[in-house]
Amino acid sequence: MKAHTTGTVWFIGAGPGDPELITVKGQRLISQADVIVYAGSLVPVEVLAGARPGVPVIDSAPLTLAETHALLRDCARSGGLAARVHTGEPSIFGAVREQAALLDAEGIPWEVVPGVSSAFATAAAAKVSFTVPGGPQTFILTRLSGRTPVPASEALPSLAAHGAAMAVLLSASEPERVQAELLQGGYPPETAIVLGHKVGWPGGEIVRTRLADLAETARRAGFTRQTVFLVLPGQDLDAEASRSKLYDAAFTHGWREATQPAPEADTKGGA
Repeated sequence: MKAHTTGTVWFIGAGPGDPELITVKGQRLISQADVIVYAGSLVPVEVLAGARPGVPVIDSAPLTLAETHALLRDCARSGGLAARVHTGEPSIFGAVREQAALLDAEGIPWEVVPGVSSAFATAAAAKVSFTVPGGPQTFILTRLSGRTPVPASEALPSLAAHGAAMAVLLSASEPERVQAELLQGGYPPETAIVLGHKVGWPGGEIVRTRLADLAETARRAGFTRQTVFLVLPGQDLDAEASRSKLYDAAFTHGWREATQPAPEADTKGGA
């Protein structure tokens, strides 16, 4: 796909807040932009430090959709590069779709640069894995229903019934409900939970707890917004017993022959 560098609107994922957790491509486009419109309530202005002197840098927090669109449209129509900088990863709970529809209606080209989700930044900061050999192999990213509805089939208890690893975003104001619905769905009370508060921002925090104590922990810490709840079944599996097969000396794959015999239990009954 040919990349447009002029007359184009670029939606850029700024990551969770750390200015170093934006892609090289995102940084480059910000440094080339003729106008920058950013979500100031969630994107630290430090992320935009590479902007050229004199380039308008506009906080979209007080703007309507129509006002934001006008800024992007006018820049692109003049042949410029407009950078629309969103928090996290634009495809997750973002507003790109509605903005892109307006651009499409006027024939204005646009592209997207992915970003680091706060869910992945929280996992990295906590040094945990969503998938565990011998444990969960599925990861669900979701939210509680609220002013933005959630389909009935995606209600938290229904998703929890899978027993998969999970990240619950945009739900910090109701930790009691998060806890109750996860328990209702079947997660054991001892399930490991990580709370990531403003991870990537100065003063960001990681707190570990168990599902039975999720709400109390969140309230005690004062985490009422910008908090990610990671639900991590399988964290108590023995590290030795749950090793990946990729580097196992007894495992053959396309790049390496096994150098040790497979354990006896692995050689019985298989085709």
